[in-house]
Amino acid sequence: MQKSQDNYLVKYSYAMIEQGKKCKLKIVKRSTFGLFLGDESGEEVLLPNKYCRDEMKPEGEVEVFIYRDSEGRKVATTLTPKIALHEFAQLKVNAASAVGAFMDWGLEKDLMVPFREQKQNLEEGRWYIVYMDLDQKTDRLYASNRIERYIQNDIITVKEGEEVSMLVWQKTDLGYTVIINNIHKGLIYENEIFTSLRIGDLIPGFIKKIREDGKIDLALQAAGYRNTKDANSETVLTKLKENGGFLSVTDKSTPEEIYSAFGISKKAFKRSVGALYKQKIITLESGGIRLLTDPAE
Repeated sequence: MQKSQDNYLVKYSYAMIEQGKKCKLKIVKRSTFGLFLGDESGEEVLLPNKYCRDEMKPEGEVEVFIYRDSEGRKVATTLTPKIALHEFAQLKVNAASAVGAFMDWGLEKDLMVPFREQKQNLEEGRWYIVYMDLDQKTDRLYASNRIERYIQNDIITVKEGEEVSMLVWQKTDLGYTVIINNIHKGLIYENEIFTSLRIGDLIPGFIKKIREDGKIDLALQAAGYRNTKDANSETVLTKLKENGGFLSVTDKSTPEEIYSAFGISKKAFKRSVGALYKQKIITLESGGIRLLTDPAE
């Protein structure tokens, strides 16, 4: 099975340039259609003219994303898609048919969700959380709406207190179910959310608790304190400095007002303010809090 010299395709079994990811490839040569890029295995892919820049010269390197075009050829692009291989993202359906749905992922050719990979019939114009995988038989990228197939909590790869990436997946009676680091499922409880969340939001969070049954509880803020100048206290101090040393926020303010001002819960705010007050860094006034001294001085 040899590489075709006519259409720069590589047979599936010997393909070395991986689809669905960004990679750095060497610029091999220039052609009428663009630049041919290659790796150490000798495989080459075309970077079409529309993505080529004047500074791209043979023997140089360029970072590209690899996928197959509408004719089935493996090609490169300098565009950054909205989803990558083995990742989840919320995408919009551009078109739907009997064979599948076609989603906008930021590239010229839509990403297909085969009918068998749809948990429900995907509708044109609507947004859905999907996972991108590679079909081993056809060597083509595809997306799946059957999210449960691609997440697992049997082998936990995170630990309590760790900062993680969270994709908001579902709204439940308890709060929001999220996908953690493109691997696990977790829950942010409703009573610990002090800002508006939407399905599809990609946000940072922290592992609050890992239960014996593998369920994971999450928080929007880190738990605990390093000392009185912890992350939340630093946030309060930074906001005070940015606002001339005074903020009209008190322990009487609503959780929403506090989160809007500092991005932390009311409980965390009160604890940080109490610690800063004891150190005589701030003073408490009827209308807000005032900075007395800069602790960095």
